[in-house]
Amino acid sequence: MQKYVPPLQSFIDTTFFKEFSDIKLNVAQLNVDSIPLYARIDETSGLNTSDRSHLFLSKQCFSRDNWGTNDEGIPLKGDICNFNVLEQFKKLDKIKFLEERAKELYKEGIQDINKCVGFSIISFAELKKYKFYYWVCFPSFTVPKWEMQVKQDNVAVKNCELVKEWFRCHLDQWACIIDSQDSVGKYTSDLSKDTKILCLRDLSNVEGIPSTFTKNFLSIYKTHNPESKSVTVYFMRPDNKSFCQELLFNDNVSNLDTSLKVSGWERNPQGKLAPRLMDLSSIIDPLVIAEQSVDLNLKLMKWRVSPDIDLDIIKETKTLILGSGTLGCYVSRSLLAWGVRNITLVDNGTVSYSNPVRQPLFNFEDCGKPKAETAANALKKIFPMVNTKGVTLNVPMIGHSILNEEKEKEDYEALVQLIEEHDAIFLLMDSRETRWLPTVLGNVYNKIVINAALGFDSYMVMRHGSYFGQAKERLGCYFCQDVVVPTDSLTDKTLDQMCTVTRPGVAMLAAAQAVELLVSVLQSDEGVDAPITSETILGEVPHQIRGFLHNFNSMKVVTPSYEYCSACSGKIVETCKEDQWEFVKRSLQDPEYIEDLSGLKRVKEEIDQLGEEVDDWILDESEIEDEEI
Repeated sequence: MQKYVPPLQSFIDTTFFKEFSDIKLNVAQLNVDSIPLYARIDETSGLNTSDRSHLFLSKQCFSRDNWGTNDEGIPLKGDICNFNVLEQFKKLDKIKFLEERAKELYKEGIQDINKCVGFSIISFAELKKYKFYYWVCFPSFTVPKWEMQVKQDNVAVKNCELVKEWFRCHLDQWACIIDSQDSVGKYTSDLSKDTKILCLRDLSNVEGIPSTFTKNFLSIYKTHNPESKSVTVYFMRPDNKSFCQELLFNDNVSNLDTSLKVSGWERNPQGKLAPRLMDLSSIIDPLVIAEQSVDLNLKLMKWRVSPDIDLDIIKETKTLILGSGTLGCYVSRSLLAWGVRNITLVDNGTVSYSNPVRQPLFNFEDCGKPKAETAANALKKIFPMVNTKGVTLNVPMIGHSILNEEKEKEDYEALVQLIEEHDAIFLLMDSRETRWLPTVLGNVYNKIVINAALGFDSYMVMRHGSYFGQAKERLGCYFCQDVVVPTDSLTDKTLDQMCTVTRPGVAMLAAAQAVELLVSVLQSDEGVDAPITSETILGEVPHQIRGFLHNFNSMKVVTPSYEYCSACSGKIVETCKEDQWEFVKRSLQDPEYIEDLSGLKRVKEEIDQLGEEVDDWILDESEIEDEEI
């Protein structure tokens, strides 16, 4: 009875599973079709340390280019079949799987003997924990009705160097023949009939015992030559241990079984026929794990729920949060959850003792520290890979006179630079007048502007329309429903009027809606200019959302831009674009400047004029006699 050695011992590099994780997450997703692998075998590996050659698998195996330019090693094709559920991996009929793979190799080998060998991997990838269950098989097969036995062993190998040289020049060939003229040539089904000697690459390192791949080659040879009763086989090895055997085919006429007899599952290091487990969590940089885990939950959306969502545009969007209070904290956390990597927070205050219970980026120990920088540091602690910074800045406010022109000009220039550097701006400050200048600048630089404001038990979230957009009807901004210019709303106010007094849950609702609105805008092809009729893969892109907790209702509102708006009308935007700081300076110094420039003053005068005309129509009651009913 012929003895055999398993053909290969597999060694899988960590880069293999890292690459496989990326393919599974971004490409294959729920698809369970086998993924092809392109490996190369170094025949000299394991010569002095193992009974067989080694199969090293790395990330290069997923690319066919691994076969293209590398002239070292023997090409060996394989595949990996990954299951979506661990139970499916466990319950797989391993024998049936091996039989199916063997049948495929047998069928391909009949056409080309070099394709009758290969390998397969079954796996389950627990992506969240970076654990990979896998099992490698090297299918080998025989036809039961053809029994093989060694007629003569240790026959001298003639023309050994000639055959070795042929194999060195034909790395993609596993078999060749020596014909009756003692010429070495490529094996084909036709030429095999004139075979004097069948020469095979042998991956075994055990003296005088070939690898189980031999069974595959001999089964193909016998299929091509059913009348053959014997064959001389050279088992070629890279060292000086090549050997020769004369093999007899005993056709078992009584055995009518035409199915293949298969084997090939690799044993684990304990010598058992069982899968292996590779746990990468302990060797991968925790920062890398954190970054990939954040992306993992998002990329799972593309598997089934929303295959076409563009996660890259969300990830790459640079966001500027003006106001690092309750809204700013919740907005920044939601942006992190969506995978946004660039977040800048701006505020002019410090953390007060009342903040930590409502503002999730602050702790008791943070009280007294600058809000913006502290919030940015907290984001870094939550997710170290985020690119975030905090900026302490006083935004120049309309209705507040200039006390230090040099300082306010510096603040203005810093604000302009921040807005220029970012793609989306969140207006989350406490007062209306603080939001006026960022609204104007958002139009000047054509940025996505998301506004959120809170009442005691209500909230409003909106996106500003684009001044430079192509929409037929431009959407309004936060100030488009005002008929007056924003004024100082902070001076001479009681404590309850100066603090944002709201039900605690209102800020969370508004912040979540604000971030979701931004994401919907980003999914629209029109972006900042997305019309109200726009539909994305996430659904509608509303203009305003107003929510009310007293009856737990919400409603969508659309307000067109107002031609006399104090923040987004044409004259305001163009003048700001042209005069820059001089425009802002005059706006702060002269309370009536914006009214005149925008046209609101003329509107007020017309309304007053209309009121006077109406007064002329009011009758004197003394002139009306009482009438009986």
